[in-house]
Amino acid sequence: MSNLERDPIELMCPPDEPSGPVVQVLSPRDVPLGGPRAMNVRRTLPQRGRTTIGAWCFADHYGPDDIAASGGMVVPPHPHTGLQTVSWLFEGEIEHRDSAGSHELVRPGAVNLMTAGRGISHSEVSTPGTTRLHGVQLWVALPDATRHIGPFFEHAETVPVTIGDATVRLFVGTLPGVDAGADVTVFSPLMGAQVDLPAAGRVELELDPAFEHGVLVDVGPVVIETDGVATPTAVAWSELAYLEPGRRRLTLAAGDAPARVVLLGGVPFGEELVMWWNFIGRSHDEIVDFRRQWQADVIGRDNPDGRFGTVEGYDGDPLPAPDLPTVRLKPRK
Repeated sequence: MSNLERDPIELMCPPDEPSGPVVQVLSPRDVPLGGPRAMNVRRTLPQRGRTTIGAWCFADHYGPDDIAASGGMVVPPHPHTGLQTVSWLFEGEIEHRDSAGSHELVRPGAVNLMTAGRGISHSEVSTPGTTRLHGVQLWVALPDATRHIGPFFEHAETVPVTIGDATVRLFVGTLPGVDAGADVTVFSPLMGAQVDLPAAGRVELELDPAFEHGVLVDVGPVVIETDGVATPTAVAWSELAYLEPGRRRLTLAAGDAPARVVLLGGVPFGEELVMWWNFIGRSHDEIVDFRRQWQADVIGRDNPDGRFGTVEGYDGDPLPAPDLPTVRLKPRK
């Protein structure tokens, strides 16, 4: 998905500092994607005090939206660099097209993972048969050693696994105790899973202590307990709970109604990032150059076979880039 903010800020993202032996609960901010009938998302990453969880660097949570009221998702072709997009749905269906020649449907239970590498463009449109749209859009920062690779796309089904009272679907990477993961490519130690609990349900999950973790509540609230933290923590709908590395166990407990969370994890990402609009780079000048190439090659039609290519089959124009900030940002030490 594109970041459709009209005035995106440029973020210098230094490696995050550990938060100490507590559960840090992050509240989302509402972001309208587009015009008057904009689809709204709730963004928990990045934000002040927490820009990454492992290599996860962007988390938008949306829906359930009534398509008749919201207009659904209509995201024209737009660019990405230096990242992977992970599309995961709870309800609805989205049609994906990209400049690597991929054409795929995103449906609940299957993951669409797009590796932008040195550059890709893609479109996302909710299908005519979709009446409700509900899911998460996640970005993964690529390490410097692999961020210039050629772009590609992967689609994989997931297999539900029962652990305690929970149903777990592992859609990215590895999770201790779960062997049935999606067959997709990642470039750093990473994990992403959906965990569903019935009313009054409870599950204890084994964690990789080298990972930091995030618990994004899609249906809740959920009470979480983890080793090293004496008091259980209640996490409300759409909040994201952060757990520093060193945790080996995580217990999730639902209340009087069923609950669902997205569990994210990864080894702390030790590289400084520059994020603006749909680009991830390592310097202000690099972001400026990415924007220049998108505007010239695709919007200006000077070189449609350049860095970002052409999305075939989308009926409409690509998305112009917003204006850059007037201030040059420098990394914070």
